[in-house]
Amino acid sequence: MVHKFSPEINKVYFINQYTLFHILSGSGCIQVDFKNYEDWRDKAIYLEKGQYIKFLSDDFLVRTIEFPSKQVFDNKDVRVLFKHLISLGYINFKECAECQKYLSETIFEDSTKEIIDVSLKQWFWQNPFNASKNEYQVIFDIKEVIDQEYPNHLTSKDLEALFRANGYRAHSLVKDKLGITLKTMLEEKRLVECKKEVAFTDKNIQEVSYDMGFKDPAYFNRVFKKRTGHSPTQFRENFDYKRKDPFVEDLIHLLREHHTQNRSLAFYADKMNLSIKTLEKKTRNKMNQSLGRLIRSELVHTSKKLLYNDLPIKEISIQLGFEEPNHFSMFFKHYTGINPSEFKHQKVQGNTPFL
Repeated sequence: MVHKFSPEINKVYFINQYTLFHILSGSGCIQVDFKNYEDWRDKAIYLEKGQYIKFLSDDFLVRTIEFPSKQVFDNKDVRVLFKHLISLGYINFKECAECQKYLSETIFEDSTKEIIDVSLKQWFWQNPFNASKNEYQVIFDIKEVIDQEYPNHLTSKDLEALFRANGYRAHSLVKDKLGITLKTMLEEKRLVECKKEVAFTDKNIQEVSYDMGFKDPAYFNRVFKKRTGHSPTQFRENFDYKRKDPFVEDLIHLLREHHTQNRSLAFYADKMNLSIKTLEKKTRNKMNQSLGRLIRSELVHTSKKLLYNDLPIKEISIQLGFEEPNHFSMFFKHYTGINPSEFKHQKVQGNTPFL
């Protein structure tokens, strides 16, 4: 099923079917499983059942494609698109002409199998972990075991023995290809699931700890706070799944209105009736990033829109409150990797990332 919509800001969208997200436009971050991502442009993002996504801005336009479970897992290669490892599952459609055909705004095939096929081809061509197809199969077999066994608190030795019994050199393969250990992969999976139970359910913390395989709720509280910086109760309040606190929406609207002329933290603290320290802390707790970074992200996005519309660099620098055009150019290059003139040239060549 293909669906096009404008998501609500800061609303949690649960993934109930294997889904491709094609973000057509927008600014700011997306959040998937408690991690923020700013590099979503030019990517087709694949999410599996049980994950969630939310959009930390109010101007996103998104196309989603939902896939029937049977179709997805008839072919085990398809796991490389959906099964979360250390980052988002995605393919870079800027480098894939076939993918662009199926994800363009004007052309779309009724059969969703074809986008899976071309995405698989692209993913193996990208080869993000520099592995053979056989090694990928082993890595994803390992990940499936971890996804099943994470509540059982297996040790690294337990995992190694389990995989060795199946003929896998699991530890060295995962370390070499993913840059992490089996223990880290297991702990990350367990932490994400603990966060979901804390944030998205009404269970008391003792119940969550037992469900996650902890025999001692006090130990669960200590482990959770060590990994997140917050107790489970604080984490639940900060995440605010039911959106009782309009903080995120209010802050984003202020940034959208004032970021071109006001970059002072004191300005936003005054508007939000908070101290700078409280505003900074609440922003990090609620949005998983600093206020300064949010301001810079808005500036970069506005810069790109103005450059895309062919405004002179001098005029853009004035509109964005920079004292000199070279100050704007230095800012833009620092946060995008290219200077404004190069960005304009990419637009002329048809290679500018969509905004």
